[in-house]
Amino acid sequence: MRQLGRVLALFTAVAALLLGAGIPAQAFPQAAFPLTSNGSRGTDVVALQHLLAAHGRTVTADGVFGSGTHSAVVGFQQSKGLTADGIVGPATWGALAITVRQGDNGPAVTAVQALLNAKRGAGLSVDGDFGPATVTAVRTFQSHAGIGVDGVVGPTTWKNLLWHYENINFGAGTMCAQSPDGNANAHWATAGAVGQLEAAAATFAGTGNGRLPVGDAGFEHGGDIPGHASHEVGMDIDVWPIRTDSAQCTAGRITWQSSTYDRAATRRLVQEIRAKAPGHVELIFFNDPQLISEGLTTSYPNHDNHLHIRYR
Repeated sequence: MRQLGRVLALFTAVAALLLGAGIPAQAFPQAAFPLTSNGSRGTDVVALQHLLAAHGRTVTADGVFGSGTHSAVVGFQQSKGLTADGIVGPATWGALAITVRQGDNGPAVTAVQALLNAKRGAGLSVDGDFGPATVTAVRTFQSHAGIGVDGVVGPTTWKNLLWHYENINFGAGTMCAQSPDGNANAHWATAGAVGQLEAAAATFAGTGNGRLPVGDAGFEHGGDIPGHASHEVGMDIDVWPIRTDSAQCTAGRITWQSSTYDRAATRRLVQEIRAKAPGHVELIFFNDPQLISEGLTTSYPNHDNHLHIRYR
């Protein structure tokens, strides 16, 4: 009987490995609708704006949660008897999320396509037509998320799509990827954090001070990242200070004490990070005493050679 128990235990373990191959453990148990509000940016805001349009609200799908989107959200919340605070949390997302499937057309399908492209590289035409390619992409995502694979975007698929982290886009010529601590592929964060960082980097690139080096953010589904415990929920991203020769992407990382440290350019970078995420930057750790005295950064041990951004 003891031998039989061992055989059964081994069979169970092997079966679990085979069935779970390629599927995240426990099917994204942390998946939840994101909190989106005035000042937010990114793909989740694009999806929000398309869903508002699907409910008859007039709003520009530009990925920026400004006054127009805020007014549309408040109006939608009032129409559904929800708390009309302009903050899109679980209840508002749940009311917005329209179940769509093959054959459907319109803004809600466009939202699905935009999310699949940004978060899973689906390569779909964002045309609002739920055709065979969109069905395949939805089914692939559902398998990836470990949820029911039926090709229909209902409440569970919406929640997992909106929760799923996004990979930072290094193809725009405004940033470069760095992995100084050996955490390969640790350039994922929430869509809001990614959208806000990308917007800041794009503006900073226009100052002529070179590209922005981006170090560790998080892994695709969050979780343990060696040496970066606070990076596990997709809201923290490390970037490097700017050099006087603008070669921070090629010549290596410096500290604020280095002779090649460009305080003026780094100050401008911090200002852009904050400006592109009003009300959504909780703190920026960096030990330059001048920037600290100006209220732009906060002192923290071991943050002489990088800026640690924590988004809300």
